[in-house]
Amino acid sequence: MKLFIKYMVSLRCKMMVKEELHKLGIHPMTVDLGMVELAEDLSEMQLLRLKTNLKKSGLELLDDKKSIIIEKIKNIIVEMIHYSDELPKVNYSDYISEHLGYDYTYLANIFSEVKGITIQQFIILHKIEKVKELLIYDELNLTEISYKMHYSSVAHLSNQFKKVTGLTPTFYKNLKNKRKKNLENI
Repeated sequence: MKLFIKYMVSLRCKMMVKEELHKLGIHPMTVDLGMVELAEDLSEMQLLRLKTNLKKSGLELLDDKKSIIIEKIKNIIVEMIHYSDELPKVNYSDYISEHLGYDYTYLANIFSEVKGITIQQFIILHKIEKVKELLIYDELNLTEISYKMHYSSVAHLSNQFKKVTGLTPTFYKNLKNKRKKNLENI
């Protein structure tokens, strides 16, 4: 039996789900972002208790097909951008379509209809979040970040960053440095 869980986007969420399953005496075969695979089916009572316990933790058990597909799309994007060492060399649309086994147009239409933004906009938002993280860590310069995140140029990254955040990457990085200096002066 497979269960799909909304808002399960981090390793901490995975640990929380495992813990909730173990409390109910359920031993999962696998626990991945957004999905749990069980060897046996759950009783109605177990399912209801799991749903209730997950909700207390800010997670939600999904049961309709569209919601499940959207969560799968979101989890693929989050894992691709935030948890893999390198972004795929193929188009994101091909990557997502290949992983889910659906036509990309179908996936894009469902995603836009329910989320109110396109898959591409969702990817851009997550790429910018990753860029912010990389700027704060201060291990890579802007050229290296743009290469790592598959931007065609530093200018392209900077323009997209400013569109999303209202700030330039350099200004954002300097804000972090100013905050650090202010904290040191306290």
